[in-house]
Amino acid sequence: MTRTRSGPRLYIPDAIPAHGVLDTSLEQAHHMIHVLRLEPGDAVTVFDGRGMEYDATIDRVTRSRVSVKVAPGRMVSRESPLSVTLAQGISSGERMDYTIQKAVELGARELQPIATERSVVRLTSERAIRRVAHWQAIAAAACEQCGRNVVPRVLPVASLTTWLASLPRETLRLTLSPEGPVALREVVPAANRAVLLVGPEGGLSARERDDAKIAGFTGVRLGPRVLRTETAAVAALAAMQVLWGDF
Repeated sequence: MTRTRSGPRLYIPDAIPAHGVLDTSLEQAHHMIHVLRLEPGDAVTVFDGRGMEYDATIDRVTRSRVSVKVAPGRMVSRESPLSVTLAQGISSGERMDYTIQKAVELGARELQPIATERSVVRLTSERAIRRVAHWQAIAAAACEQCGRNVVPRVLPVASLTTWLASLPRETLRLTLSPEGPVALREVVPAANRAVLLVGPEGGLSARERDDAKIAGFTGVRLGPRVLRTETAAVAALAAMQVLWGDF
């Protein structure tokens, strides 16, 4: 949650009643009361994650609840014209969290965690579900910060083989490679959709790079330097927004 000219932004995934009153979650209430120090009468903005945002006012504050009075909503889009899916090889701890957060700020439309051969983190089915929920919460918080009203979906963890087989045909497919045959600026997209595949800390294995090439991915380089996985994804997304998006 972050402050704007109309107060902090608050993501409400449930139905938002225009001209109504809603109660925030316990976690949101704690942040609003103890961190932001909000009081009755303070302005906030709430959004539903699907494009609608609403001016609102703090109506009532208790120890564990904050009630918000909502004004009529409006559809406000801050989405990039370039629709990018980031397929990120699962990296460890804060690196993956950072990548998810910055990818949302940079306009990624969808986030696909990929279990690769060199991923340090190995997730069982139950742990994978919990991590995806954690990453989804990071995506929502990033939208609160950056002003997006559409929360990108974090897809279930998939193996590279399974994911490659599921891709739509018309999408531009790029993967980062220091030895890539072309620079990113030399790529000419045929449409406004792209998929960016980034390996984990140790990069993609030779077999995974071959599988991606067979699936139609072009290896692109960002320059002469080798970037860490979290830096590579962020740098590539920013460059793509400059070349084909709204930067």
